[in-house]
Amino acid sequence: MDLEDEPLLFQSSWDAEEEEEQDEEDGESDTQINGGSSTTGGSIVWGAVGWVYTQPWVSGVVLGVGVFLPCALSAYMFLYCPPLDIDLSYSAFEVHSHFSAERFDALTIAIKTQLGSWDRRRRDVNHYDFTALQELLLDRLGRQGDESHESKGEEGDRDSERSRTRMRRFAPNYSYLQSQALWRMELVFVAQGGGDNNIFTPERLRTIHHIEHLLMQHPQFHQFCWKPLEVLRDLPLGPSYCSPPSSLLSYLFPSERGGRIYYDGMGPDLADIHGALSLAITHPQFYWYVDESLAPDRLSSSLLRSEIQFGAPLPSYYSLQDRPEEQRQRFRNFVVQYADILAQQSTSQVKVLYGGTELFDNEVRQTFHRDMLLALISGGCITLLVYVLTSFSVFLTFFGLTSIGLSCQVALFLYHVVFGVRYLGILNGVAAFVIIGIGVDDVFVFISTFRQASHLVHPVQRMMYTVKTAGRATFLTSFTTAAAYAANTFSQIPAVHDFGLFMALIVSCCWLWVSILMPAALCIWTQCVDPQENTCLKWCDSIFPPFFAREQSSYFLTLFIPPLCLILSHLGSCDTDVDAAILSLSVETSLSPPGRGTAGVVSANLQWALRHWVAEPAVEKRKVILGIYILVLLLSAGCCCLLRPATHAPLLFRPDTNLQTLLGLRNNLSAQGISCHMCSGLFMEKPHLLHSPTHTTPSMPGFHTQQHTQSPSNSTLQRPLLTVYVSKLDVGASITLYRFSLNTSVPSPWKSLSAGQGEIPSFQAYSGPHSNFSTHMTVCVSRVYHPHPRWMITSQSCDPRHGWRSEFSFYVASAEQQHSRRLYFAQHKLSPHPSRVCAEPPGCVISSGPDGPTKGSYFFSSFVPYFKDSTSTKRSKTSGFNPCSGGGCGQPAVRPLVDTGAMVFVVFGILGVNRTQRTDNHVIGDMGSVILDPNFDIFQEIGHLCQICKAISANKQLVKPGGAQCLPSGNKLSSILPLLNPDCHSLPEPNLLPGQLSHGVVGTHGGRVSWLSMAFESTTYKGKSSFQTHSDFLQWETFLQEQLSTLPESSALRRGFQTCEHWKQIFMEIIGVESALCSLLLSLAICVAAVSVFTAHPLLLLPILLTILGVICLVVAIMYWLGWELGAVEAISLSILVGSSVDYCLHLVEGYLLAGETIPSLSAKRQRRSLDAVNHVGVAIVSSAVTTVISTVPLFFCVIVPFAKFGQIVAINTAVSILFTLTVTAAMLATMGPANFNRPPGAVLKASLAVLGTTAFGAALCWAGGQLGPFNV
Repeated sequence: MDLEDEPLLFQSSWDAEEEEEQDEEDGESDTQINGGSSTTGGSIVWGAVGWVYTQPWVSGVVLGVGVFLPCALSAYMFLYCPPLDIDLSYSAFEVHSHFSAERFDALTIAIKTQLGSWDRRRRDVNHYDFTALQELLLDRLGRQGDESHESKGEEGDRDSERSRTRMRRFAPNYSYLQSQALWRMELVFVAQGGGDNNIFTPERLRTIHHIEHLLMQHPQFHQFCWKPLEVLRDLPLGPSYCSPPSSLLSYLFPSERGGRIYYDGMGPDLADIHGALSLAITHPQFYWYVDESLAPDRLSSSLLRSEIQFGAPLPSYYSLQDRPEEQRQRFRNFVVQYADILAQQSTSQVKVLYGGTELFDNEVRQTFHRDMLLALISGGCITLLVYVLTSFSVFLTFFGLTSIGLSCQVALFLYHVVFGVRYLGILNGVAAFVIIGIGVDDVFVFISTFRQASHLVHPVQRMMYTVKTAGRATFLTSFTTAAAYAANTFSQIPAVHDFGLFMALIVSCCWLWVSILMPAALCIWTQCVDPQENTCLKWCDSIFPPFFAREQSSYFLTLFIPPLCLILSHLGSCDTDVDAAILSLSVETSLSPPGRGTAGVVSANLQWALRHWVAEPAVEKRKVILGIYILVLLLSAGCCCLLRPATHAPLLFRPDTNLQTLLGLRNNLSAQGISCHMCSGLFMEKPHLLHSPTHTTPSMPGFHTQQHTQSPSNSTLQRPLLTVYVSKLDVGASITLYRFSLNTSVPSPWKSLSAGQGEIPSFQAYSGPHSNFSTHMTVCVSRVYHPHPRWMITSQSCDPRHGWRSEFSFYVASAEQQHSRRLYFAQHKLSPHPSRVCAEPPGCVISSGPDGPTKGSYFFSSFVPYFKDSTSTKRSKTSGFNPCSGGGCGQPAVRPLVDTGAMVFVVFGILGVNRTQRTDNHVIGDMGSVILDPNFDIFQEIGHLCQICKAISANKQLVKPGGAQCLPSGNKLSSILPLLNPDCHSLPEPNLLPGQLSHGVVGTHGGRVSWLSMAFESTTYKGKSSFQTHSDFLQWETFLQEQLSTLPESSALRRGFQTCEHWKQIFMEIIGVESALCSLLLSLAICVAAVSVFTAHPLLLLPILLTILGVICLVVAIMYWLGWELGAVEAISLSILVGSSVDYCLHLVEGYLLAGETIPSLSAKRQRRSLDAVNHVGVAIVSSAVTTVISTVPLFFCVIVPFAKFGQIVAINTAVSILFTLTVTAAMLATMGPANFNRPPGAVLKASLAVLGTTAFGAALCWAGGQLGPFNV
């Protein structure tokens, strides 16, 4: 945003003849500007303003009030108003007024009203459904045969009561602390690296086994672990036994105790992989751990799931209800410690993903806070830049930035207290970055205008001119920017609506506070502070001449500019023709009053550069520039048409982060509500005798048995030894690469080492800290910058900046221990920097210098001789154990459904949701109440319900086989329903996990069934984009309406509907894109109206519109060239482009209006005024553009994708906008701008009436079209 100067500012180099001519033409306006019209009523007010801002003590009072008032408002808001909620959830973008959200919310409210839960505690919920519905159906039948069913039900209740009695009797002998699995930590291990992405390889499985053991070795693990009562029958485990992870590794790493095999995953050695998986696949729970590509004839999966359960009540608590929030907080403080541990466990072969409610939410919060800390970096860069651009004034820099910060406090008060918004969404965090650039823009305008008004000797006149000119200029741009943001308040998406309101308030308050505080700061700075700053800088100049000498900058300018102009004159850029002699502010002309030093020399340098290097070439070559603009506009418009809608689900975080990878995998995994904490071999298999110490080797190609050595002591069972195998590859005459692996196999072209000559073919180390073996060593691998992988051993962490990633780690001793031997290692100092381990120092002299992280010697375990062949080492009893060696594992289980597809509910008896009591459209808060259908009678419609269930389940295009869940859980309902209606025979049975409950729900009220919900697992993949999934929604909607249309007119089922949580998400993105594009058009219309009023001339409006059009098209084209797609994030970012694009070109047009008329030729006048405009506002708008770009650059490094995309789009838009303004807009003004137009006072009123008339005419046309629409059908 820039300042608006008077024609007098452009007269420093004009000749006397031109001055007389202008005096004849514009004498009256000049007199008015310089205070000659002080007798008018308005001048009294402006005179009072000028007097206030020329008295230092009054200006000090203004500054004090301006600082105190925002602080007081903030104190009142935080102390006496409800606290602001921070909503970082993705659901903040859901449109609750949309029919898809209303349907699903109605079902959710009905379930919560009936049962108190939606998805977490479904076991008690479904038992209640089954019992209530069964009783109602039996009462309806009224037959003797039903008594048998009832007696069976009572018998089942008596069995349940006896079970509870036994449990109560059992309780006094055992501690029930941590016996309830209340919390969990989710782990997903993904195969990566070269070769087959099969997670079931020995090396990857050992890595996973090491990680699971590492998690259980946490010092506080036993205080929170789950201690299931189901294992109390196994005395070797005992009541203090902590449940191991729920993982397939319970089959792959069994343990042996007392001659019995326990499938607990705690064994030291790997069993036969094919045999263990063949046993595990006999249970349907097996499929929960793997991806959907695994089949019985292809035991290969790209990932492996695992869960670690944590139990409650915790020690010192009596039950789950004993201070539950305190227990949860204790668990949260414990489990978040695993984040740093798990973040370092990924290797080149296995990527470790981790989640769980507490862990995932904590990482989201930390990510948000880390991204917000980047605003401090942005603020620091902006502070330094403002300090330089204010010509090294600490005082102006401080109050300029303070006024921006205070305006944010006022805006937050209005947002929360006045407008009553109780939530801050994730998009509001962007305001911290954007407002810095916008606010500094206004600050620069006031400073620049004040300095360029130095020709006005009287302080009151100078301050009046500064406030009027800068205030009007910043108001125009602030109004258009705020209006562009305010256009987003019409969005149906709550987060976008709140963001638009918040940004509009911030921009408006920023203008108001800068307009109030900056004149006061300039007054005090001019009269009190500037002399002291000059004295301080001169003193610093005497000590540090190169850094603080503003006089030297002036001296450098006198040395640099004349030779440069001489060079440019040969290139035609510093001509002495008419264009060059039209107007030029002498660089030697002081921009501050005499005696004020050289303040403003930075602005003078920048002003000279912009005029001679940008403005004059743009005006001189205006036809060429306009031709290039037309070509760029056509090319950009064509690329805009090629920008396609998003083809994938929107990203919330960077694709390579744990958060986003886990979110992406959840589209392929079961629903979050399905847990499998008792699906491991510990609960599925009984301990049995180990018949023989040896077992058959794997029969399936690609699987190898465990070949690690067994420790000869109990201590090494707790800290198992790792055997690291070394192989080498000769890649040159003097370079040899060494490979370190836990696998005995040696891939080609690597070669195994032989003992002797210092070579070490293998060595042993502890996998965790053990006694004095506490020095942590990491084996890193790099697969970049070299055709072959490289391995490195270091005592520090791997450096990812150079492509190093952790492969595995071990522990050694720094001093000699019992059963230890000293080995040496070093890294070559030349590329490709291989590491080597050897037995004697002469073999490792491959680098010079002192010992360090990658060079030195340590003591390794020596329980087994170093040079003994690894194949002859003793194996444990479970090493290579094949439970299916006798062929007794049984047949593989049929794959059950685990909610991998979108779950669609068909609901009857619910009409909608009542939200009349709600005051906002936000996702946090009261969701409303459900509206039930009083005409719904399940007994009259039972036949139709069964027919609909069969018809939908038979549609294989919509429903997965076995995916129909028409009834609540309970085996007896399917036998009762056929007695009521013959159509209920042979209802489809769902194929669920054992113990998994049906999603079908019934609601009862007042002794009758008030509503019913059937559930169907659809074929819809949740990872598709919203635009692609919309067709699936239409298929469901069409098919259901076809089924309902066949029912009688009087049937209450005709008012049924289908709903799905996934439908809410897809419509959220679709509506987000549509509303953002509508906001873009609306903000464009608002800007056109505002600019039309402010410019009051069509030939001044046209350059602005063409510039905005070119900027928007080019920005969208750049998005296409970068490979982006049009999703919700991109569309929301585009909605603010108009407000960001109009600032600079509108400033330039304002400068054009203020430029004087001196030459009779119309063409020369246009060129003169265009140059004057760039000369006057160029410094301010360029400074503003630089600060805006710098303020958004930190956003590029944000992990949250909406932040990063927003920052990139704003930076691109700012760069393109300033480029188009200084070239295209200047060229258009020099070509078509009105030469003699000075915007008389009546022009603004006429333009306002014209805009109002056009708006009324457009509204009348829309109304008429709406009224005539029905007649045209």
